[in-house]
Amino acid sequence: MKKKTLTLLSIMLTAALSSCGGTPAATAQISQQNDTEAPAQTAVSDDPANAPVPAEIAKSAYVNPFTGFDDTGALTYGGDPSVLVDGDTLYLYVGHDTSKNDSYVMPDYLCYSTKDMREWKYEGSVFAMKDVPWADGNSAWAGQAAKHFDETAGKDRYYFYYCSWCNTDGGKQSIGCAVSDSPTGPFEDIGEPLVKGSFTTDETSAWNDIDPTVWIENDENGEEHRYLAWGNSKLYICELNADMTSVKDYDGDGEIKFGKDIRKKMMPDQYTEAPWIYRRKDADGVPYGDYYLFYAYGWREQMAYATATDLMEGKFYFQDVIMKPTATSNTNHPAVADLLGKTWFIYHNGALPGGSGFRRSVCAAEVKFYPDGAVEYIDETASGAFGTVSELTALNGEKLEHEWFNNAPGDDMYPYTDMELGSGLAKAKDDDAHWVIVQGKADPSDPYAVSVQSDNKPGLYITVSGGKAVLCQDHNGKMAEAQTFRTVVGLAGEGVSFEAVTAPGKYLTLSGGKLTLTGGEDASAASFTVTEADRT
Repeated sequence: MKKKTLTLLSIMLTAALSSCGGTPAATAQISQQNDTEAPAQTAVSDDPANAPVPAEIAKSAYVNPFTGFDDTGALTYGGDPSVLVDGDTLYLYVGHDTSKNDSYVMPDYLCYSTKDMREWKYEGSVFAMKDVPWADGNSAWAGQAAKHFDETAGKDRYYFYYCSWCNTDGGKQSIGCAVSDSPTGPFEDIGEPLVKGSFTTDETSAWNDIDPTVWIENDENGEEHRYLAWGNSKLYICELNADMTSVKDYDGDGEIKFGKDIRKKMMPDQYTEAPWIYRRKDADGVPYGDYYLFYAYGWREQMAYATATDLMEGKFYFQDVIMKPTATSNTNHPAVADLLGKTWFIYHNGALPGGSGFRRSVCAAEVKFYPDGAVEYIDETASGAFGTVSELTALNGEKLEHEWFNNAPGDDMYPYTDMELGSGLAKAKDDDAHWVIVQGKADPSDPYAVSVQSDNKPGLYITVSGGKAVLCQDHNGKMAEAQTFRTVVGLAGEGVSFEAVTAPGKYLTLSGGKLTLTGGEDASAASFTVTEADRT
């Protein structure tokens, strides 16, 4: 794989003031190198006058997850993402995760917005379950917003379809609808469930009726259709009336009948939940080709898709798995939309501190299609579409990587807390040596503090644990210091060295195929070049 010296990650050397007082020395920029012979090995001096010089290296400006904050910047979880593109803006909606343990506690829906998929604005809480008389106050499960022209009001309105436990229908999950004049709310519930769980009479659980997805389009005759689909371990679909708040009665007898007005679809392989309807559009915004159904596949949940030629008739045909289970969450939930001439795949994981399948955050990747319309596999990454991916190579020539592993399908393997780090590891692949350097988790203001996250295992960081360095998830939210390093001029006189915040005077050292913490006696093994990885 080709590499280039990363200009953005050039080392800025800042000379310290002398103990007797003086002016700061000029800041110097040095290029990193790959081919020159490493200097002779020297031990780190205990003389304060020869203390390592701080070295600032640039951090990736963009990363996944891109959510996880509120208007104060406080850590805020939210999962089950959905998106609405309105003009030049994409609005993202998430169920607000407030759980302190392994349960779902979701009192409201939060909204974020972006115009460029890089910078995100927190729009606040747009709809709270406490304001829904029929629903559970802590069950703001997956929802999706749609924009539609209200002929009665003579203006566009926004409709939010969601699901919650219904206290008027035997406690079953049901599909609700709320309405607003703005994509950022506040939304107001219509007063009763749009689809009660009891409507779908073939239920096998009280939560078959969850995860609504909406698709609106005109057919070849110019007739508008408004589709609503949903379901966990079942897949249901109906059409909505033009008011967007009622189910279409096909025979006009005044009764919504299961099997006719609400239909059960033949499910694609390993369908679990989280359906999302999508169709590609041409340059004029006209939909064409098959309908795509993106969905959660199996357990732990992978992402897959199926296609159909008609939403109400026929069946969805399974096509492929496009994302394996994430490294940090047992569930996943897709949303797909077009913006800036590209198609985007939005999903969630548990990569933030203290994250899990019950404390989630949202990520994005570009969707790419083969000429025949098939969807290319999508890698879960910490760098996302715009972040910087780096490789770390010790001056002795060893490149840092983590052990190869597939994210396990069984819950008992999580969280990952002690994965091996080193070089030349068995089965390791190119992307196992890809890292995303971010601001130090323990100190957001220190320019010399960094944390180093695996790109292909988002949420897993190089961590000091038990006197050694491992790849570990911050599953309890208490590992910030163990996952933070202070960057100094390479102990070998070039490159950069990483000093452990929790073990001052100890440095990441890559030698003999193992990453360890040492006092820097082998200076070339404790000094690294940082180069940009070519991901193409």
